[in-house]
Amino acid sequence: MGAVIHALDTETINKIAAGEVVERPASVVKELVENAIDAGATAITVEIKEGGIAYIRVTDNGSGIERDQIRTAFLRHTTSKILSAEDLPHIASLGFRGEALSSIAAVSQVELLTKTKQAVTGIRYCIEGARETVFDEAGVPEGTTFIVRNLFFNTPARRKFLKTAQTEGGYISDYMERVMLSHTEISFKFISNSSVKLQSYGNGKPLDIVYSLYGKELRENLVPVLGETPEIRITGYVGRPVLARSTRNQEIYYVNQRYIKSDIIKRALDEAYKPYLMLHKYPFVLLYLELPAETLDVNVHPTKMEVRFLNAMPLYQLLVDAIRDALREQDMTVEVRADAGASDSEDKDQSELLVKEALPEPFEEKRRELVLPPFREDPPAQEPASVQSVRESDREEMAGPVVVSYSGTDEEVTSQLRENFVYERSQKADRPEQLSLFEEERFLSREALPKHRIIGQLFQTYWLIEYHSELYIIDQHAAHEKVKYERLVKRLHEKNIASQQLRPATVVTLSKSEENILQKYLDRFLQLGFEIESFGGSEIRLLAVPTDLYGLSAQEYFLDVLDQLAEEHLSEDVDEVLHRLATMACKSAVKGNTAMTPEEAKALIDELLGLSDPYHCPHGRPAIVKFTKAEIEKMFKRIV
Repeated sequence: MGAVIHALDTETINKIAAGEVVERPASVVKELVENAIDAGATAITVEIKEGGIAYIRVTDNGSGIERDQIRTAFLRHTTSKILSAEDLPHIASLGFRGEALSSIAAVSQVELLTKTKQAVTGIRYCIEGARETVFDEAGVPEGTTFIVRNLFFNTPARRKFLKTAQTEGGYISDYMERVMLSHTEISFKFISNSSVKLQSYGNGKPLDIVYSLYGKELRENLVPVLGETPEIRITGYVGRPVLARSTRNQEIYYVNQRYIKSDIIKRALDEAYKPYLMLHKYPFVLLYLELPAETLDVNVHPTKMEVRFLNAMPLYQLLVDAIRDALREQDMTVEVRADAGASDSEDKDQSELLVKEALPEPFEEKRRELVLPPFREDPPAQEPASVQSVRESDREEMAGPVVVSYSGTDEEVTSQLRENFVYERSQKADRPEQLSLFEEERFLSREALPKHRIIGQLFQTYWLIEYHSELYIIDQHAAHEKVKYERLVKRLHEKNIASQQLRPATVVTLSKSEENILQKYLDRFLQLGFEIESFGGSEIRLLAVPTDLYGLSAQEYFLDVLDQLAEEHLSEDVDEVLHRLATMACKSAVKGNTAMTPEEAKALIDELLGLSDPYHCPHGRPAIVKFTKAEIEKMFKRIV
């Protein structure tokens, strides 16, 4: 007898469906926060206990839920965001699937407090495991509060797969960082176990949030990005190579304010940073992409983290061009610091601006105190009298922070903060401080050349050069590699490759796999300046090779290129293959442990001036580092 097929009851269906939407406490927070954003909230508070497993509270000052819509909101596939499938190509909201509330209610104990602007009283609604227990009027503030207790209380198999409370809380903290950066116009507060961990003021300035989350050093190494076409707009910031890490965790990008992950964008970032970073190093980026909703498909997965692009290549090319344009004229000399550890700690203390008693709940109005770091900068021209009186005292001897009191609603307090000196710091930080590569009096500029004092060669590898109050160290191999690489790339694009004839020709025996690689990329070898002919069997003759193979035999260079192409598994893209060939050509650059004359060093510096990025070799290693006089004196404890 065959198995009996029967329909599942609603409770079981909801529990199964919840597994797709509610993976962990962070999933609950994400869904509720996105609902609050879609409801027009300008202030959102998230509070958790025990990593969100025991308790989650999300409070907002949004539009609230109408009394007669509350029960409907907890049914499966009910939403206010779309009416039919025809609306999917035009989705502007973060949520739209209509699964979140029913899924959360199926596996937890939910309490809802909500009030619309028009209603006289609010509603308190409780639902446990998808079963309603309370529906009463209540005196609650305008907006919505969700309290979620005992997640997975009725599905112990799911609960046991959760990680520790600390780890689960970390996932929520990560999400809160991302949502703060994506909606800078909203004031967020994140509380964990009664302690305020994160918050933002909703002033619309991403760099203020970057400073508070990541510190001063990262903030100072960001470069603004702008790229536009009639249908695509890219804004945001990209990090200088010094910020690179070994994972992609710092690649943060949003499409229409939605945090996503995208292979297309990953590849664009890799391509844009290829001249600047070593292999398996990834940049810090904070990018905001705006595209027409109809060119996106966000209905790929319940988490809505995956997005399909209708026209991916224009987006890819615009990203690459915009990032390279932003980085091209930046001074990327690596500066060595004597007290990097201490300054990092100090920056972290400075970035935690805030809060003895933090900004209030979205619905509260009460007095609070903001704790500001001790003053260290000269006062601006115009300041409130109370601030001037503090600064006119001996601020160098101030031991503790300054405490300034404010009162009123969040909007009134934010206005006071902006008018006073808190944001004066960020406004000052927003002014560009880095000069472009070719501005007067930069180390690598024509005007600076006569002022270089070449001290000499160190270890027959590094050149020491004094310029003003800085010591520059140039890696002769990395610098020569970059000169040769850019020279070769330019010739490739201009189809102006010079070859040198071999007399006699060099005969090379190839393996079968090498023959296949050569056959696949033969046109590229010819573009690079090789002349090759078959010599019968598995042998070929090299009749000519690219010029300037400094210290390399023709056969050695040819086989190295073959080996590299075999390992890389490159696509048929011409530029990608030529880039690899040009990179391999750098093997002929002058090596370390090679004596050079001061005249040769001057000639090398002169060639660096004309490069788009003279600060890194083609593999992303630094070619130039510098020590300031102050940093050197710190090392010798002449100053502290």
